[in-house]
Amino acid sequence: MSFWKWEPLTPYQEKQVLEAVAAAELNTSGEIRVHIDKWCKTDPLFKAKNLFVHLKMDATKDRNGVLIYIAKEEHKFAILGDIGINTRVPIGFWDSAKDKMQGHFASGDLVSGICAGIDEVGVKLKEYFPYQSDDENELPDEISYG
Repeated sequence: MSFWKWEPLTPYQEKQVLEAVAAAELNTSGEIRVHIDKWCKTDPLFKAKNLFVHLKMDATKDRNGVLIYIAKEEHKFAILGDIGINTRVPIGFWDSAKDKMQGHFASGDLVSGICAGIDEVGVKLKEYFPYQSDDENELPDEISYG
């Protein structure tokens, strides 16, 4: 019997990503999560929408959660913001984050791509949801895997 567990990131790489999330959330009341799947047999944005609800990211007070979804083996990804963000931002709001991530991914650097995306998402969130003195961390700072 095999107890093999798929671990796309080393503990050190996980730490890098989680530190990027923590740093980005210092400047915003928004919440950022990362989910990594091995495969995505559908549109990554469709998958991200399903995961968003499953991960209870739609439960924040200001509806300002952002999910960075990655299908590692198929080289697909999506960035999805909750309704509180999407009703306030212009079309193409996440494009700069996607472009920064894609540049790193194209050179084979998954972790730098994820961290660059997190940093850019944090900058974007700060524009509309700056950090508040009474801010609570509403979602766990963890990477989920599928």
